[in-house]
Amino acid sequence: MIPDPQDQAIDPTNIVDCLATLGARYDAAPHFPSDSLTALIQSGHHRRFAPQLCGGDIFENEAARARAMAKALRQVGRGDLSIGRLYEGHVNAMSLFDWYGSPDQLEWLTQVLDRGAWFGVWATEPAPGVRLAGEATLSLIGEKMFASGAGGLDYTLVTAACEDTARRLVIVPANEKARTNLSGWRVRGMRASVSGRYLLDDMVVEPLMLLGKPGDYDRDPRFTAGAWRFCASQLGGIEALVSEIRTAMRNSAREDPLQRARFADAVVAMRTAGFWVEEAAQRFASGDADAVAVARLTRGVVENAGFIAMEAAARILGTRSAFDGEPADKIIRDLSLYLRQAGPDHARDEAAKTLLDHDIWDESDRLW
Repeated sequence: MIPDPQDQAIDPTNIVDCLATLGARYDAAPHFPSDSLTALIQSGHHRRFAPQLCGGDIFENEAARARAMAKALRQVGRGDLSIGRLYEGHVNAMSLFDWYGSPDQLEWLTQVLDRGAWFGVWATEPAPGVRLAGEATLSLIGEKMFASGAGGLDYTLVTAACEDTARRLVIVPANEKARTNLSGWRVRGMRASVSGRYLLDDMVVEPLMLLGKPGDYDRDPRFTAGAWRFCASQLGGIEALVSEIRTAMRNSAREDPLQRARFADAVVAMRTAGFWVEEAAQRFASGDADAVAVARLTRGVVENAGFIAMEAAARILGTRSAFDGEPADKIIRDLSLYLRQAGPDHARDEAAKTLLDHDIWDESDRLW
């Protein structure tokens, strides 16, 4: 029986199973996953990483915050990668408020979080892009694409170009149906992320809606090194798939040394990706000089782990891995899409160029 998060409190230890069960429903008939987001509120995930002034958890230091965030992102991704994508956007938005929010904006954020508001961050756009226009009164022109949660999230942070300055963040409502176009989101996986288009034309921008200064969003290492967050969510999906392979392996496969070897390869790839995600998160938290390079390499490590796990599922589970309604089928379809982040080869090459500039062993005799 599918649990109804509206009728019961969700035990945080059971959130993975809850999200997986609800996710099967969304996969069959794609729509905004309100029940799953309600479950995340009731499990305590919703507000954990908000600024402390807004009721977020208190952590001993940035390293402890990063560890907790990585665990939460993996956990949600393990339950449902579509929800993992939405949750990562919300967590990212909370961090941006923490870094750049004014006292008035943090007071407003507290109020809307009290009401259970969910946030996203939308940066991708079709040409000519989104821009701020006007003098006495500012307004937005343009639209966003691959806007996860379009029409369902309460608010989102969008990037907008400013005349003669770098682009900046604008807080906008994300739930206006008339601005939402989901007709193009016809995909094999990640259906419940509802990553459609959202029109911003003529949306008036009040001063309180401008978060931070021009250029803040694109500032490194926060911008590029922050890729570790979606890697953590993807890792959760890989962990779910490897677990499903183990559970669904027939006795004949368990007795076959070749199949056991494939399973072992998947476990090694998964655990290796976990080490890299943990390292990338800690480098980000400490502001390490190589945080950007490590995050870029982590993207490739996680991607390769996903490929190995998906291939193992296909070879070990056979046609069962492709049947509609099978957990492995949904995870594979979701992973196949979620791993398609922009410019993986460029990211790896940029990391290599950075690491070629200095000795990869530091004074503590640790790699980098």
